Amino acid sequence: MSGSATSCEECLLIHPSCAWCAQEVRTLNSRCDFSQNLLKRGCNAPFIENPRSGISLLRSKPLSSKGSGVTQYDVIQIYPQKISLSLRPGDQTSFEVQVRPVEDYPVDLYYLMDLSLSMKDDLDTIRNLGTKLAEEMRKLTSNFRLGFGSFVDKNISPFSYTAPKYQDNPCNGYKLFPNCVPTFGFRHLLSLTDKVDRFNEEVQKQMVSRNRDAPEGGFDAILQAAVCKEKIGWRKEAYHLLVFATDDVPHLALDGRLGGLVYPHDGQCHLNDKNEYSADYPSLALLGEKLAENNIFLIFAVTKRHYVLYKNLTALIPGTTVEILDQDSKNIIQLIVNAYNNIRSKVELSVWDHPEDLNLAFTATCQDGQPLTGLRKCADLKIGDTVSFNVTVDARGCPPKGTSKSFTIRPVGFKDHLEVSVDYRCDCSCTDFTQTNSSRCNSAGTYSCGMCGCEPGHLGARCECEEGEVNHQYLSACREAEGKQVCSGRGECSCNQCLCYESEFGKIYGTFCECDDFSCARHKGILCSGHGECHCGECKCHAGYIGDNCNCSTETTSCVSDDGKICSGRGSCVCGRCQCTEPGAFGDTCEKCPTCPDACGTKRECIECRLFNSGRLADNQTCQRMCKDEIITVETLSEIKDIFVLSLLIQTLFQLEKYIIHYGHAFMYFFVFTECAVAPDAKTVLLAVVGSILLMGIVLLALWKLVITIHDRREFARFQSARSRARYEMASNPVYKQSIPSHPMEMDFHMHNIKSCNGGVH
Repeated sequence: MSGSATSCEECLLIHPSCAWCAQEVRTLNSRCDFSQNLLKRGCNAPFIENPRSGISLLRSKPLSSKGSGVTQYDVIQIYPQKISLSLRPGDQTSFEVQVRPVEDYPVDLYYLMDLSLSMKDDLDTIRNLGTKLAEEMRKLTSNFRLGFGSFVDKNISPFSYTAPKYQDNPCNGYKLFPNCVPTFGFRHLLSLTDKVDRFNEEVQKQMVSRNRDAPEGGFDAILQAAVCKEKIGWRKEAYHLLVFATDDVPHLALDGRLGGLVYPHDGQCHLNDKNEYSADYPSLALLGEKLAENNIFLIFAVTKRHYVLYKNLTALIPGTTVEILDQDSKNIIQLIVNAYNNIRSKVELSVWDHPEDLNLAFTATCQDGQPLTGLRKCADLKIGDTVSFNVTVDARGCPPKGTSKSFTIRPVGFKDHLEVSVDYRCDCSCTDFTQTNSSRCNSAGTYSCGMCGCEPGHLGARCECEEGEVNHQYLSACREAEGKQVCSGRGECSCNQCLCYESEFGKIYGTFCECDDFSCARHKGILCSGHGECHCGECKCHAGYIGDNCNCSTETTSCVSDDGKICSGRGSCVCGRCQCTEPGAFGDTCEKCPTCPDACGTKRECIECRLFNSGRLADNQTCQRMCKDEIITVETLSEIKDIFVLSLLIQTLFQLEKYIIHYGHAFMYFFVFTECAVAPDAKTVLLAVVGSILLMGIVLLALWKLVITIHDRREFARFQSARSRARYEMASNPVYKQSIPSHPMEMDFHMHNIKSCNGGVH
């Protein structure tokens, strides 16, 4: 690095460890070097330019512990609130952000309901929702307000029935439900209020409507409920919950073109005097932006058949959750309470107005105290828990002189935020003493920071040479080492100084033209993968990336499995992807492993550390983070109500030592006995086993004998029946007995009679 810079500012950009000597010292080979090297070569400390990054706290009020009360407007849930960063390019600096969700925080809940015809039974269910919901929510907060709005779809074709006979009653001719109100888009009905009876009154007035296609205009309504802050009545000092209840899929952006709506949504409030709105549908990106901008948590309350669709949408819209709604909405209160508790148990940081030339990397430290690199969220929190995030900031370059930038860090859904202002330390203080046409530069250049910047046509350390002069006796001054090419073959020597050639690929620089900014490693044809800067053939990676070509991300968010572990505890996160190390493990987060230990084996350590404070997890103090399953301790089997689990326990009592684990369909149950079971007597077990075998043998023999007896009787009966038939056929006919004639004439007479009978006469 030394010798590659021709000015103080250029030296500072090479590497955050580089320093510049502004003193005239003849023993210096290069003014750009490490500070300790400059000091050893005689440069005094006051002349060394080596600015460092720094942090200044501008507002740092302490975190609050309670939300409601006289001081609710001053509730602080993030620390600090405002800081200033002075960044030298490439010099990483870090600061800590603490977040604490306070108890008894005010809550605004706006209930947005689908009033299409299929939701008629749901409307009947929520007639008295306000009172019941307020009772439940006041168990969680003493400051609760409730509002109400509804939607169906746009009253234009093909989304609704627009024929004249349907204008006043779109249910006209529909036998199942012949009367309903005209179709409408979004209709704001009740601003947020603590008078819950008003909510009940407003719901009592409502009637369902009817639209033509299956999708509804719900996302249109969500956006208006989010941005029309004054009409809805959102408070700054409250959690904003928007409950979206529907039983069908939503329309999205560009669907409106079917009805002639060609202009994209502008994201503004457009409610008219009737609190209704009609325009194109919003996109998911716009919807997510406006919800985050107004600190609104969106709760999808949808029927089971559409759960997967809305679950996928939560990954695209920050701050959203989804819950399964019963067909008649009878579980809506518990659904809202569960969603609220789920929201309050998570903290996730978001960055707003992120400057492009800044790299930010996060490390989360949640309630277990273990740092999680690459994560910016914590889950499974209790109200009042404090979590912290270490934020590392790195400036990639220098903007124009005097430029300052800023960005905001905000927990998703919180009004609290951290303002971060940034200024860049790219200038050297020695430039304040610049001298033009200085005698130190033979009056042919500008003296600044210990060096001469020569005017065109002049060269040399003191501008003592004119361009084109070559002293072949001193060409060795232009060689990096004996035997090397002059100016590395990429420049020409003039006045004992290398003048580097220009290149179409980038910049060639250095004392001997030995460096450039285009010969670094590439990834997929991109220099330093686009995540680093090339300095003298080596990639200097931005914060959050490592590797020879900076293609490896240090972010671990994509490696976190559903149980909160990195790669399910069966591998390591490399370049943002899981590399499974457990034999037999596979999947994006190594979550699949048919040959891995079963639930009993993997959860045994959690039992040991949670109940007995022993084992590996207790020793390395990772028990709280790794073990989150519920443990139920019982003293007798009669306490277990689940018949299946009880039968499982009885079947395995002979193997029971201290505890047993049952892995259910969705939960892990731990049944722990306070006293170890006494092993049964060996003789008793042996006799029981032998007796069981003998008993089973006798039973099997009896069954076999019974089957054989029944079979033999059936065969004997069949034989008797066949014998009787044979005897009848062989016997003479008792009705007819042939006579024996005594005279030939008599025989002829008999023969005549037989022929007559055969002829049918006699």
